[in-house]
Amino acid sequence: MIRTLRNAMKFADLGLSDELLQAVETAGYTEPTPIQAQAIPQVHMMKDLIAIAQTGTGKTASFVLPMIDILASGRRRARMPRSLILEPTRELAAQVAENFEKYGVNHDLKMALLIGGVQMGDQVKALDEGVDVLIATPGRLMDLFERGKILLTGCELLVIDEADRMLDMGFIPDIEFICEKLPQTRQTLLFSATMPPPIKKLADRFLSNPKYIEVARPASANVNIAQHKVFVPTRAKREMLRRLLHADDVQTAIVFANRKTTVRELNKSLQRHGFASGEIHGDMDQASRLAELDRFKSGTINILVASDVAARGLDVKGVSHVFNFDTPWHPDDYVHRIGRTGRAGAKGRAFTFVAPEDAEAIENVEKLTGMEIPVYALETEAQPEAQADRPRRETRAREEKPKKPRKAEPRTERPKPEKPHREREPEREEPSVPGEWNGPVPSFLGLSAL
Repeated sequence: MIRTLRNAMKFADLGLSDELLQAVETAGYTEPTPIQAQAIPQVHMMKDLIAIAQTGTGKTASFVLPMIDILASGRRRARMPRSLILEPTRELAAQVAENFEKYGVNHDLKMALLIGGVQMGDQVKALDEGVDVLIATPGRLMDLFERGKILLTGCELLVIDEADRMLDMGFIPDIEFICEKLPQTRQTLLFSATMPPPIKKLADRFLSNPKYIEVARPASANVNIAQHKVFVPTRAKREMLRRLLHADDVQTAIVFANRKTTVRELNKSLQRHGFASGEIHGDMDQASRLAELDRFKSGTINILVASDVAARGLDVKGVSHVFNFDTPWHPDDYVHRIGRTGRAGAKGRAFTFVAPEDAEAIENVEKLTGMEIPVYALETEAQPEAQADRPRRETRAREEKPKKPRKAEPRTERPKPEKPHREREPEREEPSVPGEWNGPVPSFLGLSAL
């Protein structure tokens, strides 16, 4: 009965404004996800919120939509943003900005994006003109705050997104500093896929009587994703990846690696073998990363090799496969990586390559997710090797095949080969008498002096 009511719920039942409902409908959505259905009313009631939700559940819209309605009334002031959204990576910040542009099309709200990797000039100019929504990564926000370019005393609403990722990246001290500079009478929303003790401590300190929402067990994987682990030696990973890309009807895939060097080398290897692939990692500047993402979203390339900078929050429609070229070091990253597929109710597949040295890492992943990932055996596993070995087998068979006796041919006299000429050994001389000359006689000794 509960499931029926939830499925029947519409965005219009959540108390959103008509302008916002029109924007949501234009974007192609009619029914809210479970996290949206539970979070949006709480945010509208100005309550603090702790939301535990796995990636790909629509949590971004669960705070973006009510924020647009809340901020619709009010006046912006220079250098004093009215709301603040903290994101761990530039890609996540850019995605949230896209959501505000899409859903806030019928509202007069101004937004600024503070991220690293780009020049500060335009960001400072936007702050000087006043913004309703400030979306920032902690590093760039702290930088501008220390330069005196931004004031946080007018912030009425704070969103801490991907809090557990903030913890992994070492941003918790920065977040604590930022929270201390914000007004105490504010609304705070905290979103996270897991609730480790440091995040709970942060929530207890800076949230006031928060409403707790959990739409899925912490760190559980999406049921729409078929998960597999593939045992493979480290040196054979590239070949196994190529075989799976050919054999499993891969339409659009993200391949995750633990190291940036591996990302670069793997992308070059795929391109050499004719795949339309690209790469994204932390060593790339922001413009290059966004350009590569645009190529991936537009279909110019259909395979994106990425480090964990892309594991969280990337919302690319139609990603059919995720490949963990390396078993992730942190088990939480596994959930976020495979969450790039199976989004919005679609089906997806995730393959994790497990080398002998990854035994502990995959054990931690399975312990966190509470399931044993099934081992995948490629049906045509022996076939490529057999095809590759076929020329060698055929050559060997031809060599081992008994030869047919040839017809007797009339014998012809062939000239006998000459025996190789052997030089005669020099005759041995008798040993000379002691005291006599034993060498050649010079010619001048035969000339007379007269």
